[in-house]
Amino acid sequence: MGKPTGFKEFERREHGCQPVAERLGHYREFSVPLPEADLSEQGARCMDCGVPFCHDGCPVNNIIPDWNDLVYRGRWRDALEVLQSTNNFPEVTGRICPAPCEASCTLNIQDVPVAIKDIEHAIVERAWAEGWIIPEPAALSSGKKVAVVGSGPAGLAAAQQLVRAGHAVTVFEKNGRPGGLLRYGIPDFKLDKGVVDRRLHQLEAEGVTFRTGVHVGVTMPAQALVAEFDAVLLAGGSERPRDLPIVGRDLGGVHFAMEFLAQSNRRVSGEGWHGPEISAAGKHVVVIGGGDTGSDCVGTSNRQGAASVTQIEIMPKPPVHENKALSWPKWPLRLRTSTSHEEGCERKWGVTATRFEGAAGRVTTLHGILVDGKLTPVPGTDFTLKADLVLLAMGFVHPESAGLLEQLGVARDPRGNVLADTRGYRTSVDKVFAAGDMRRGQSLVVWAIREGRQAARAIDLFLTGGSDLPR
Repeated sequence: MGKPTGFKEFERREHGCQPVAERLGHYREFSVPLPEADLSEQGARCMDCGVPFCHDGCPVNNIIPDWNDLVYRGRWRDALEVLQSTNNFPEVTGRICPAPCEASCTLNIQDVPVAIKDIEHAIVERAWAEGWIIPEPAALSSGKKVAVVGSGPAGLAAAQQLVRAGHAVTVFEKNGRPGGLLRYGIPDFKLDKGVVDRRLHQLEAEGVTFRTGVHVGVTMPAQALVAEFDAVLLAGGSERPRDLPIVGRDLGGVHFAMEFLAQSNRRVSGEGWHGPEISAAGKHVVVIGGGDTGSDCVGTSNRQGAASVTQIEIMPKPPVHENKALSWPKWPLRLRTSTSHEEGCERKWGVTATRFEGAAGRVTTLHGILVDGKLTPVPGTDFTLKADLVLLAMGFVHPESAGLLEQLGVARDPRGNVLADTRGYRTSVDKVFAAGDMRRGQSLVVWAIREGRQAARAIDLFLTGGSDLPR
């Protein structure tokens, strides 16, 4: 694949970004794509590895060397066909996936992997611009009806696969617009909602029906789906956030991260919301949790005009460079600095909050302490932080049980996720399936797409006894 000597001739290049001062003034995407010549060179760097470890690193098993080679040779439309054969939404993964494929690239042994994510993004964006991506409705109808609960990446991937197999697919979404966390959880500066909408238009043109504002298990009995449809897929995500039950948790100004992010996204899109406004404007913000959700809170807080932003993490600070001999080609533990961190944020590792202090019912101060490698508090290391707004971004523990899951009576694993394996994706209830975060727990968007595709094949097999859908 690529040019045999390309990895020696060309350096790794990545997309650029607007200057910090410029991008903080808006919520639009701010990446500056690579020119076509640079993308061709990146494709040329692909090494024709005897074992393409990038395949294993990618959860959807993208055929990466093939489309690297096709971009190098200028065969962009062929590259799109290869890309779309494994991934329903490369415009999403090309923006927000952390690129485990690049971590697995053989060139990453020397910290200079092929810019796989940039090539993926460029292929799909060129395809949209050229009009190559069009609806692909099924030629024949199976006469079977499938309900998909949840319109995040798992639900949408399954819906598209199933409708292309000839089934009548209805997607139920509790919010006013489809997209799940793609719409309400990820800030627009990372994923413009027009990107989501253009793909939704394709799904609608292929025959997918969206019923928004329908909260199955709350505004609609869950059993109604089982009675009406031939199969039901649960793809509602893992929405129960991990809480921090310490003194002062009930003070005003202490919120879960998704409350803050979803409200901000609704404000940016012009969609209304109910409840009090959560704003970082002029406030000292403390984000508890060092993952991607916490990073999104940092970027959003800075755009809202926070006086300061501090992010704290209970785990120790990771190494700047991983030990390749121990980690490669697996996903390494190392220090990761996002574009949001670059925009202004103080980061503290190996600390935990012990209590919140407030005045007039609102938080004003976070009290914390350092912890050792066993996460045990270290005496005499207490500290305080100004905190007018505290955002809890410590992950999600399991799907919400009340309503949908309780009404269906599906079995759950010890962590509270819906119990189903990765072959049949079937739950303990007849003709009810589960995929994505609702089944596996909190994870990456690329894993959700993989599970949605695989669950679609399992449902197609269940309904018809055979399937041409890829696994």
